Amino acid sequence: MGAKNHGVVVPDANMDATLNAVVAAGFGAAGQRCMALSTVVFVGNTKSWEDKLVERAKALKVSSGTDPGADLGPVISKQAKERICKLIQSGVESGAKLLLDGRNIVVPGYEQGNFIGPTILSGVTPDMECYKEEIFGPVLLCLEAESFEEAIDIVNKNRYGNGASIFTTSGVVARKFQNEIEAGQVGINVPIPVPLPFFSFTGSKASFAGDLNFYGKGGVHFYTQVKTVTQQWKDLHSGSGVSLAMPTSQKS
Repeated sequence: MGAKNHGVVVPDANMDATLNAVVAAGFGAAGQRCMALSTVVFVGNTKSWEDKLVERAKALKVSSGTDPGADLGPVISKQAKERICKLIQSGVESGAKLLLDGRNIVVPGYEQGNFIGPTILSGVTPDMECYKEEIFGPVLLCLEAESFEEAIDIVNKNRYGNGASIFTTSGVVARKFQNEIEAGQVGINVPIPVPLPFFSFTGSKASFAGDLNFYGKGGVHFYTQVKTVTQQWKDLHSGSGVSLAMPTSQKS
């Protein structure tokens, strides 16, 4: 199991709100959450928004988790940091452009800490290892699509299906996205579409294992032992004899 959550940005989206949402969803918790928005698909001329995306990411503060002003803390372990850095490097070697590199960040007083700053790779393509694998760190991948239909196709061809979001001001675009996208949890101008507990966490494809979800109705069903009670209260006439048919199929 794993995840590669996509955010599709179309030209009619509100630029400021969208970029703020992408930065928060991509770098919050240092990218270490299964519903982190780790991949952005810029449609048409929205690719020009990348510079402003970098500006917002640069403004985030990386520090210890005990620092009240910290936006990002460290990743979970040294091994995790090494793996994240390896995937970043593989993207560079495969032709992606490193717009922001957080691998060499040093936090004073925690020089040996497992810190990685916000990192943005542009020009990523679906055949790159950094795209195929869940990075699980503060790394945002930027892909490009000429059309909205191409963006949907990119998302649907990914083997994971945990979540996907669309950023738009068009109800028509939003409806097309929610109907055609192959992801279990869909956000419309919501970057991390984790449902409230009374709904099911509905990952799909390689982001789901088993036959029931773990909360919502699926969770209730999992912990429920089903009992079926069949009752009869009609008066039976004496001398009616014995019928060998199934009781529920007998005619009165």
